[in-house]
Amino acid sequence: MNDVTENNTQQIRNVFFVSDRTGLTAESYGKCLLAQFPDIEFETITLAFVDTKEKAEEAREQINALCAESHLPPLVFSTLVNNEAQEIIEDCDGFVISLFHQFIGSMEKFLNIESSQKLGVSRISISDTTYQKRLDAIDYALTHDDGIRPDQYEESDIILVGVSRCGKTPTSLYLAMNFSLKVANYPLTVEDLEAEELPEYLKIHQHKLAGLTIKPVPLSRIRRQRRPDSNYSSLEICQAELDKAMIMFEKVNIPVFDTTNTSIEEISSRVVRSMGLARERIRESTITFNKTKNLR
Repeated sequence: MNDVTENNTQQIRNVFFVSDRTGLTAESYGKCLLAQFPDIEFETITLAFVDTKEKAEEAREQINALCAESHLPPLVFSTLVNNEAQEIIEDCDGFVISLFHQFIGSMEKFLNIESSQKLGVSRISISDTTYQKRLDAIDYALTHDDGIRPDQYEESDIILVGVSRCGKTPTSLYLAMNFSLKVANYPLTVEDLEAEELPEYLKIHQHKLAGLTIKPVPLSRIRRQRRPDSNYSSLEICQAELDKAMIMFEKVNIPVFDTTNTSIEEISSRVVRSMGLARERIRESTITFNKTKNLR
């Protein structure tokens, strides 16, 4: 038993919540069960609005892909009502727990009546406190984007710092929406970079600071989309700014995260884990199977 426990703590275990609606019911039940294993760190992904056969197949592919990548079968909590969709999910490479079908058959027998089999029906509501905390975090990220109101950084949980166009805004919003964290982001100005010193109003919050960086070539490419044929997007300027930013980060000894070819989900998970917030919140992300724009 000790060997099993030791092996489980060596790698983060992935958990999927699969739902035909928002996934809140699956998350609620699933996280109650996960809480019984405090020695294991879980990373959760909510696959929401899986309400067709095609979306169930897409969800299965994503589960299998992550399983192949991590070499550990994930836990899959499902509240899918549709039998066909549920069978598709059960054919995945994970360990599937159907929170709906597990109990509905015995309840039908006990109540002597067939269930409605309706999608998205739930008697569980979101805690007003939890919902409001998430809204407050999103509002904070939006009103403290791009260096706005540094005098209010005392309220923040995290302050992301980096050169322009390195991924600060989308990471801030993702952390707010999925972790309910109040995240401000600050773009290093020309004056900051020339001085090679962070402003004092950032230094006083050193324990909240996280630096973001990126390789110069992709940064130049991203900037050219915004301002083509400008010094701002030249490779030389990008390289110089990144070098100076790294010097500034090293002076105050803050964690630095490279956003090059890294998803917002992964960057956010690394930031939360590095800053000691992973144990306070099970890390989570939600995918709704709709096309999303690249926020960077």
